[in-house]
Amino acid sequence: MNGLIFYIGLGLGLAAACGLRPYLPTLLAGALGSAGALGVSFTDHFHFLQAGWWLIAVTLVFVNSYLLQLRLGSERFQAVAQPAIVAQALAVGALLCAGTLAAHGDAWWPGLIGGFLAAALAQRASGPVIVRARTRLPDRAAREALTVYLDAAALMLAGLVALVHPLGYVAVALLAWFAWRGRARGGDERYAGLRILRR
Repeated sequence: MNGLIFYIGLGLGLAAACGLRPYLPTLLAGALGSAGALGVSFTDHFHFLQAGWWLIAVTLVFVNSYLLQLRLGSERFQAVAQPAIVAQALAVGALLCAGTLAAHGDAWWPGLIGGFLAAALAQRASGPVIVRARTRLPDRAAREALTVYLDAAALMLAGLVALVHPLGYVAVALLAWFAWRGRARGGDERYAGLRILRR
Protein backbone atom coordinates (compact mmCIF):
# COMPACT_ATOMS: atom_id res chain seq x y z
CA MET A 1 0.00 0.00 0.00
CA ASN A 2 2.85 2.40 0.83
CA GLY A 3 4.29 1.84 -2.63
CA LEU A 4 0.98 2.55 -4.32
CA ILE A 5 0.48 5.73 -2.28
CA PHE A 6 3.97 6.91 -3.16
CA TYR A 7 3.60 6.22 -6.87
CA ILE A 8 0.18 7.90 -7.05
CA GLY A 9 1.87 10.95 -5.53
CA LEU A 10 4.62 10.74 -8.14
CA GLY A 11 2.15 10.43 -11.00
CA LEU A 12 -0.07 13.26 -9.80
CA GLY A 13 2.94 15.49 -9.18
CA LEU A 14 4.38 14.91 -12.64
CA ALA A 15 0.97 15.58 -14.17
CA ALA A 16 0.59 18.79 -12.17
CA ALA A 17 4.03 19.93 -13.34
CA CYS A 18 2.96 19.27 -16.93
CA GLY A 19 -0.11 21.39 -16.29
CA LEU A 20 2.17 24.36 -15.65
CA ARG A 21 4.21 23.69 -18.81
CA PRO A 22 4.46 20.21 -20.32
CA TYR A 23 7.88 20.03 -21.96
CA LEU A 24 10.61 20.03 -19.30
CA PRO A 25 8.69 17.76 -16.88
CA THR A 26 8.14 15.31 -19.73
CA LEU A 27 11.84 15.38 -20.64
CA LEU A 28 12.89 14.96 -17.00
CA ALA A 29 10.50 12.04 -16.45
CA GLY A 30 11.68 10.38 -19.67
CA ALA A 31 15.35 10.83 -18.77
CA LEU A 32 14.83 9.46 -15.27
CA GLY A 33 12.79 6.59 -16.67
CA SER A 34 15.46 5.62 -19.19
CA ALA A 35 18.07 5.72 -16.41
CA GLY A 36 15.83 3.86 -13.97
CA ALA A 37 16.43 6.57 -11.39
CA LEU A 38 14.36 7.75 -8.41
CA GLY A 39 11.64 5.18 -8.95
CA VAL A 40 10.58 6.70 -12.28
CA SER A 41 10.07 4.14 -15.03
CA PHE A 42 7.69 3.38 -17.87
CA THR A 43 6.97 -0.08 -19.23
CA ASP A 44 4.67 -1.89 -21.66
CA HIS A 45 2.36 0.49 -23.52
CA PHE A 46 3.99 3.51 -21.87
CA HIS A 47 7.60 2.58 -22.59
CA PHE A 48 7.70 5.19 -25.37
CA LEU A 49 7.67 7.92 -22.67
CA GLN A 50 11.35 7.16 -22.04
CA ALA A 51 12.32 6.29 -25.62
CA GLY A 52 14.90 8.37 -27.42
CA TRP A 53 12.64 9.28 -30.34
CA TRP A 54 9.97 10.57 -27.95
CA LEU A 55 12.44 12.73 -26.02
CA ILE A 56 13.81 14.16 -29.27
CA ALA A 57 10.28 14.94 -30.49
CA VAL A 58 9.39 16.69 -27.21
CA THR A 59 12.64 18.67 -27.37
CA LEU A 60 11.86 19.82 -30.92
CA VAL A 61 8.36 20.92 -29.94
CA PHE A 62 9.77 22.69 -26.90
CA VAL A 63 12.36 24.61 -28.91
CA ASN A 64 9.83 25.40 -31.62
CA SER A 65 7.45 26.88 -29.04
CA TYR A 66 10.11 29.40 -28.00
CA LEU A 67 11.00 30.23 -31.59
CA LEU A 68 7.33 30.76 -32.42
CA GLN A 69 6.86 32.98 -29.40
CA LEU A 70 9.86 35.11 -30.38
CA ARG A 71 8.51 35.45 -33.88
CA LEU A 72 4.89 36.22 -33.00
CA GLY A 73 5.27 38.00 -29.67
CA SER A 74 3.69 36.80 -26.46
CA GLU A 75 0.18 38.14 -27.18
CA ARG A 76 -0.22 36.56 -30.61
CA PHE A 77 1.55 33.42 -29.44
CA GLN A 78 -0.98 33.01 -26.62
CA ALA A 79 -3.86 33.38 -29.05
CA VAL A 80 -2.41 31.03 -31.67
CA ALA A 81 -0.49 28.37 -29.74
CA GLN A 82 -1.86 28.31 -26.19
CA PRO A 83 -4.82 25.99 -26.95
CA ALA A 84 -2.40 23.43 -28.43
CA ILE A 85 -0.07 23.72 -25.42
CA VAL A 86 -3.00 23.21 -23.04
CA ALA A 87 -4.04 20.09 -24.95
CA GLN A 88 -0.47 18.78 -24.87
CA ALA A 89 -0.24 19.43 -21.12
CA LEU A 90 -3.45 17.55 -20.39
CA ALA A 91 -2.53 14.62 -22.64
CA VAL A 92 1.04 14.22 -21.39
CA GLY A 93 0.00 14.68 -17.77
CA ALA A 94 -2.51 11.86 -18.15
CA LEU A 95 0.06 9.62 -19.85
CA LEU A 96 2.79 10.22 -17.26
CA CYS A 97 0.45 9.47 -14.37
CA ALA A 98 -0.94 6.34 -16.04
CA GLY A 99 2.54 5.19 -17.04
CA THR A 100 3.83 5.64 -13.50
CA LEU A 101 1.11 3.39 -12.12
CA ALA A 102 1.50 0.81 -14.87
CA ALA A 103 5.25 0.55 -14.34
CA HIS A 104 4.69 -0.60 -10.76
CA GLY A 105 2.06 -3.21 -11.52
CA ASP A 106 -0.99 -1.13 -10.71
CA ALA A 107 -4.06 -0.45 -12.87
CA TRP A 108 -3.10 2.31 -15.28
CA TRP A 109 -6.49 3.65 -16.38
CA PRO A 110 -7.21 5.56 -13.12
CA GLY A 111 -3.92 7.31 -13.77
CA LEU A 112 -5.26 8.69 -17.03
CA ILE A 113 -8.15 10.30 -15.18
CA GLY A 114 -6.09 11.46 -12.21
CA GLY A 115 -3.29 12.82 -14.39
CA PHE A 116 -5.73 14.67 -16.63
CA LEU A 117 -7.45 16.25 -13.61
CA ALA A 118 -4.13 17.19 -11.95
CA ALA A 119 -2.87 18.85 -15.13
CA ALA A 120 -6.22 20.64 -15.59
CA LEU A 121 -6.05 21.87 -11.99
CA ALA A 122 -2.56 23.28 -12.58
CA GLN A 123 -3.82 25.02 -15.70
CA ARG A 124 -6.77 26.45 -13.78
CA ALA A 125 -4.58 27.68 -10.93
CA SER A 126 -1.75 29.18 -12.99
CA GLY A 127 -3.61 30.49 -16.04
CA PRO A 128 -5.25 33.58 -14.49
CA VAL A 129 -2.01 34.48 -12.66
CA ILE A 130 -0.01 34.41 -15.89
CA VAL A 131 -2.66 36.39 -17.78
CA ARG A 132 -2.70 39.11 -15.10
CA ALA A 133 1.09 39.23 -15.03
CA ARG A 134 1.28 39.63 -18.80
CA THR A 135 -1.23 42.49 -18.80
CA ARG A 136 0.72 44.35 -16.09
CA LEU A 137 4.15 44.06 -17.72
CA PRO A 138 4.67 46.84 -20.28
CA ASP A 139 7.89 45.44 -21.73
CA ARG A 140 7.68 42.70 -24.38
CA ALA A 141 10.87 41.01 -23.19
CA ALA A 142 9.51 40.82 -19.64
CA ARG A 143 6.25 39.29 -20.85
CA GLU A 144 8.09 36.68 -22.88
CA ALA A 145 10.35 35.91 -19.91
CA LEU A 146 7.27 34.69 -18.02
CA THR A 147 7.41 31.56 -20.16
CA VAL A 148 10.96 30.91 -18.94
CA TYR A 149 9.84 31.28 -15.33
CA LEU A 150 6.90 28.96 -15.92
CA ASP A 151 9.19 26.34 -17.48
CA ALA A 152 11.55 26.66 -14.51
CA ALA A 153 8.68 26.25 -12.03
CA ALA A 154 7.37 23.19 -13.88
CA LEU A 155 10.84 21.61 -13.94
CA MET A 156 11.43 22.35 -10.27
CA LEU A 157 8.08 20.82 -9.30
CA ALA A 158 8.76 17.70 -11.35
CA GLY A 159 12.23 17.35 -9.84
CA LEU A 160 10.98 17.74 -6.28
CA VAL A 161 8.22 15.20 -6.82
CA ALA A 162 10.68 12.75 -8.36
CA LEU A 163 12.90 13.11 -5.28
CA VAL A 164 10.08 12.93 -2.72
CA HIS A 165 6.99 11.30 -4.26
CA PRO A 166 4.43 12.36 -1.61
CA LEU A 167 5.12 15.99 -2.50
CA GLY A 168 2.76 15.33 -5.41
CA TYR A 169 -0.14 15.42 -2.96
CA VAL A 170 1.14 18.68 -1.49
CA ALA A 171 1.44 20.18 -4.97
CA VAL A 172 -2.11 19.20 -5.88
CA ALA A 173 -3.43 20.62 -2.59
CA LEU A 174 -1.59 23.91 -3.12
CA LEU A 175 -2.83 24.19 -6.70
CA ALA A 176 -6.39 23.53 -5.52
CA TRP A 177 -6.00 26.33 -2.98
CA PHE A 178 -4.62 28.72 -5.61
CA ALA A 179 -7.46 27.84 -7.98
CA TRP A 180 -10.01 28.46 -5.22
CA ARG A 181 -8.35 31.77 -4.32
CA GLY A 182 -8.31 32.81 -7.96
CA ARG A 183 -11.98 32.03 -8.32
CA ALA A 184 -12.84 33.93 -5.13
CA ARG A 185 -10.77 36.89 -6.27
CA GLY A 186 -12.48 36.91 -9.64
CA GLY A 187 -15.85 36.95 -7.92
CA ASP A 188 -14.78 39.85 -5.68
CA GLU A 189 -13.61 41.82 -8.71
CA ARG A 190 -16.94 41.25 -10.49
CA TYR A 191 -18.88 42.40 -7.44
CA ALA A 192 -16.65 45.46 -7.12
CA GLY A 193 -17.34 46.28 -10.75
CA LEU A 194 -21.09 46.01 -10.20
CA ARG A 195 -20.89 48.33 -7.19
CA ILE A 196 -19.02 50.91 -9.26
CA LEU A 197 -21.66 50.70 -12.01
CA ARG A 198 -24.45 51.24 -9.50
CA ARG A 199 -22.84 54.47 -8.40
